[in-house]
Amino acid sequence: MAAPTASSAGASLPTAQPPSLQSPAPAARSGWRPLEPVSPRARWALGLGFFVLFVAVWAGFTLGGYVSPTFLASPVTMAQEAWLLFTEYGFHKDIGMTVWRVLGGFVLASVLAVPLGIAMGAYKGVEAFFEPFVSFCRYLPASAFIPLLILWAGIGELQKVLVIFIGSFFQIVLMVAVTVGGARKDLVEAAYTLGASGQGVVRRVLIPGAAPEIAETLRLVLGWAWTYVIVAELIGSSSGIGHMITDSQALLNTGQIIFGIIVIGLIGLVSDFAFKALNRRLFVWSFFK
Repeated sequence: MAAPTASSAGASLPTAQPPSLQSPAPAARSGWRPLEPVSPRARWALGLGFFVLFVAVWAGFTLGGYVSPTFLASPVTMAQEAWLLFTEYGFHKDIGMTVWRVLGGFVLASVLAVPLGIAMGAYKGVEAFFEPFVSFCRYLPASAFIPLLILWAGIGELQKVLVIFIGSFFQIVLMVAVTVGGARKDLVEAAYTLGASGQGVVRRVLIPGAAPEIAETLRLVLGWAWTYVIVAELIGSSSGIGHMITDSQALLNTGQIIFGIIVIGLIGLVSDFAFKALNRRLFVWSFFK
């Protein structure tokens, strides 16, 4: 019988791969390495698990008698107070008023701030003119304007919408300007080479390229708008979630206070998911970079 040749022996034996070329072990794909993604199911399970753990610890401290009910109501007490708010005090109307105020101020700020931010990012002369003032106003807390806004607009709905507008407008302007100004220079030069005008570059290169990040900026600022509306409703308001929290604080009803805070978080979470879903549908390419 002929002895096996080197080529036939090599074909029958597995070749060892360098460690850098070997596929990672299954345990390495579980999301516990730096920047390693996790599956959508695992993400939902982990996120829900934290809430379950948080409520369990909360219930353990309150129901176990480690914390006085005056300072922190138990989850059971909070659920009872929540039922009373909806069945006897018309809390759904307060929620509707708060949502309307947030949307009113945020939409008004977005409609005016996005075009100005695009102009500042695209034209350096516009940026040089507006940027110092916008940066100055960005550091002013919206709550500091409440006394002036009460003098100017009274204690009605306009005052609360303006608080949200002031808190959102300058943030959106500066963030949009930075996003547009960070466009790829090679794409701009290519557009000029193909004969595009200055306005054509803005319409066909800068705005489409920055649109996904502008939408993400609006999503982030919407979360900040929810903090401004509560501040606006704490003073001179007869409705809204912030008004309910203020009344509950006067009565030392921590169950209603906690439930009001949770409602704000839930509404914000729903709006955040809705914004993400809309951005994913409008800017599909940005999620597959």
